[in-house]
Amino acid sequence: MSCAPGRPAHQASPHRLSPSWVLVSCLLCSGCARLPDLKYLKEPLHAPTIPRVVDGQGVLSEKAASALLARRLGHAKVDAGYLAGLEEAATGRPLIAGNQVTLLFDGPMTIAAMMVAVSQARDSINLETYLFDQDPLGMQFADLLIAKQKEGVQVSIIYDCVGTLGTPQAFFDRMQEAGIRLLPFQPVSPHHKLLGWRINNRDHRKILVVDGRVAFTGGVNITASYSRSSLFRSTRKAKAGVVGWRDTHLQIEGPAVAALQWMFLDNWTSQQAGALPARDYFPTLAPAGDKVVRVLGSQPGSHHEIFKAYFVAIQGARTSIHIASAYFVPDAQISKALQQAARRGVDVKLILPSVSDNWLTSQGSHSFYQAMLDAGVRIYELKTSVLHAKTAVIDGVWSTVGSTNLDTRSFLHNKEVNVVVLGDAFGLEMEDAFQADLKGSKEITRETWKRRPYLQRFKEWCARLTSYWL
Repeated sequence: MSCAPGRPAHQASPHRLSPSWVLVSCLLCSGCARLPDLKYLKEPLHAPTIPRVVDGQGVLSEKAASALLARRLGHAKVDAGYLAGLEEAATGRPLIAGNQVTLLFDGPMTIAAMMVAVSQARDSINLETYLFDQDPLGMQFADLLIAKQKEGVQVSIIYDCVGTLGTPQAFFDRMQEAGIRLLPFQPVSPHHKLLGWRINNRDHRKILVVDGRVAFTGGVNITASYSRSSLFRSTRKAKAGVVGWRDTHLQIEGPAVAALQWMFLDNWTSQQAGALPARDYFPTLAPAGDKVVRVLGSQPGSHHEIFKAYFVAIQGARTSIHIASAYFVPDAQISKALQQAARRGVDVKLILPSVSDNWLTSQGSHSFYQAMLDAGVRIYELKTSVLHAKTAVIDGVWSTVGSTNLDTRSFLHNKEVNVVVLGDAFGLEMEDAFQADLKGSKEITRETWKRRPYLQRFKEWCARLTSYWL
């Protein structure tokens, strides 16, 4: 189960553990794959008149789907049904009706909700994560998982081997000895798989499915960085040197849980790690709420569903595009789509981090500021917390929360997961959260950015050269 025999037991960084030798390995051991050319998405697609909608009982008739979407999207100021059809044509994924979706705004709220669900598990717990640190929070979570395994609940975990590079192997050995099934994703050591070793391809997903009935996904990892509140919607002032992480996660109940369960099990199978113990992974799921969602997954060599969904949504935006992104190093197509949207009068606002845990990525992000500002995109940097969220709300009716950053790494090299939620009620919740983050952010103006030092410009230029691997 080792990711890298003899690896050090030092503490992992809060997000991406990307030492220079890992970057060099990426350059040497991976070819330059490319994102698909989306020119065809700029022309009208042969979208279905009524988007395909499924629920716990199967595919809804066109009449039932039309009535459902009218109820959920009827107050939207845009043709959300048409855009949903375009998204289906681009991604091939149906809408899933009958879900309860709860927004979880920061680490303490998310971890608390996940621990409640885990403590109530009766059959199975499937966890997929990028980071799982041996720190007070990680130990507490691991202890709870071990306790549930001893009660007879089957616990299975997929963890990324770069994300957990600083986690001692003994941490995972203790869970394995308790009977927990472990799958280390893409071990750093090439001895694991000489012909298929792809260190640049990482599992960046965060998925927790309990008893096949409740699921969590978003940007939150299992690490003590999330044990501090982010000051989201708080009147408190941050203490010097003590800043929480601002992230967003979803708790989902209803038929969409099966899609996330399938994503976990498909990943397990693809790694040829042996069959999981027989459990009731797919119980019958009755409607649990009124939310209509689309569950999207991407991985290297896939159809790039998340990339296409973002592109279609941005391209079709008519009133607003509000994005919060921890790592903003977009490919040329997403970059151009955002600029074109701003030029046609769409209110495009980006909330990006003022301080990043990855210096090179931060400089790469800065290299896009001038073009965005020149096009009319408004850029804000969050000051009150460390931004780690990956969210967007477009036209107040198309919302997404997931693990995907707006960068080439996420779209092309990582396993990622995003959930799209349609409807103005959920969109309003997302907008409220976005506006709250704006209050804790400082706007970067075009005039101010033009006056930045030439040394800063040189750093941006150097980082831009490596943007493919950031």
